[in-house]
Amino acid sequence: MKKLLFTFFAMFMLTFVSNAQPPDPGDGENPGCFPPPCVPIDGGLSWLLIAGTVYGGKKLYTANADKQEEL
Repeated sequence: MKKLLFTFFAMFMLTFVSNAQPPDPGDGENPGCFPPPCVPIDGGLSWLLIAGTVYGGKKLYTANADKQEEL
């Protein structure tokens, strides 16, 4: 119980300590990124989706193999 309480307290305090970086102000006329929504999603997202699909396929394969062994 003490470990759980300490973990909760540490995570609670971490929210007060962590700070986000301010956005790039740009040059006044143009925003700091283009196009203006400034969403930081790039090709890494596709690798994350591929890795999740492979991991899910492996979990399904092992679950099916375990069911076949039981029969």
